[in-house]
Amino acid sequence: MLSHLKEQPADKILALMKMYRDDPRPQKIDLGVGVYKDAEGKTPIFRAIKAAEKKLWEQEETKSYVGLIGDPAYRDALAGLILGDAVPSENIAGAATPGGTGAVRQCFELARMANPDVRVWVSDPTWPNHLSILKFMGLPFTEYRYFDSETRAVDFDGMMEDLAEAKAGDLVLLHGCCHNPTGANLNLSQWQAVTDLLLKTGATPMIDIAYQGFGDGLDEDAAGTRLVASSVPELLIAASCSKNFGIYRERAGLAMAISQDAARRDIHEGALAHLNRQNFSFPPDHGTRLVTMVLNDPELRADWAAELEDIRLGMLKLREHLAAELQEQSGSDRFGFVAEHRGMFSRIGTTPDKVERLREEHAIYMVGDSRLNIAGLNKHTVPILAKAIVDAGI
Repeated sequence: MLSHLKEQPADKILALMKMYRDDPRPQKIDLGVGVYKDAEGKTPIFRAIKAAEKKLWEQEETKSYVGLIGDPAYRDALAGLILGDAVPSENIAGAATPGGTGAVRQCFELARMANPDVRVWVSDPTWPNHLSILKFMGLPFTEYRYFDSETRAVDFDGMMEDLAEAKAGDLVLLHGCCHNPTGANLNLSQWQAVTDLLLKTGATPMIDIAYQGFGDGLDEDAAGTRLVASSVPELLIAASCSKNFGIYRERAGLAMAISQDAARRDIHEGALAHLNRQNFSFPPDHGTRLVTMVLNDPELRADWAAELEDIRLGMLKLREHLAAELQEQSGSDRFGFVAEHRGMFSRIGTTPDKVERLREEHAIYMVGDSRLNIAGLNKHTVPILAKAIVDAGI
């Protein structure tokens, strides 16, 4: 039986990481991997997470299972962080998942359970794993215009024109903030227009929010999600704690189903529990418990929020520095979008051959679609990258 298995295509980002590791050039720069790095190139553990982990080590008395949806306190704490008071807590069903990817998968599974003929609308471009999961599940999807490769901003007119074709029973996947891979985001008035369109078409929104606090601030980054949640009849949310809590390997995610009808909550949460049981039974607890402890302890929460804000401001400073260096090196303001984008990523809008030239001639590694990780830079490497981009004819 197993002899019939075929070799799977390599994950492009993981393949890029291997190429970077194998490159002997000391001046190499990694802008491909999707994790936050500080100025020393390390992915640090938050102070509050360290403190919570120490408390947990001292206080935890069992490693027994928690429950199919995880600890409800985690659902409540993370839902509160994301949604604020936009939706009553009794309207929110949620289940812990193995990371944000697990939450995405479970939201897709829930949508298919509710409508076996569901069609998913995804932005062009989107996080590649969205498409990979949809293809693996055999779910039909349609891409809607999102990114203008000339302006490197949101093609909002194109987006609205395409999404006007969505119908009741369709699922519209939106990025909550810090769009991956482009860094181009909707403003609040655009979120309102999208919400109005969803109400008109009857399509159900799903929001993937993985970078809250990395863009304009914790509340600002959640503003679009809160607007949608308070306006539409139902909403799915896939949330990740990997980035904004720095617990990548702990795999802490949350799948939420929100309805204006509070009587539906138990049904929705029962469906999520059932899906967890079919896929992996009980979700991981260690990372989710750390998140719960941080969010429910005022002192730890304040320290976490302060460190997260330092990270956010550091990435904004790098964006401004890179935009200024590119303007100086090129004599043009065509790279001003870098300072306008938010989150870890920006798509600089060039061809795969020029991305390859950056790698071969300058030891600069980024994804082939020209997505670069701003957090992979520091004040010393920004001028090097700017010069290489200009020298490559981008």
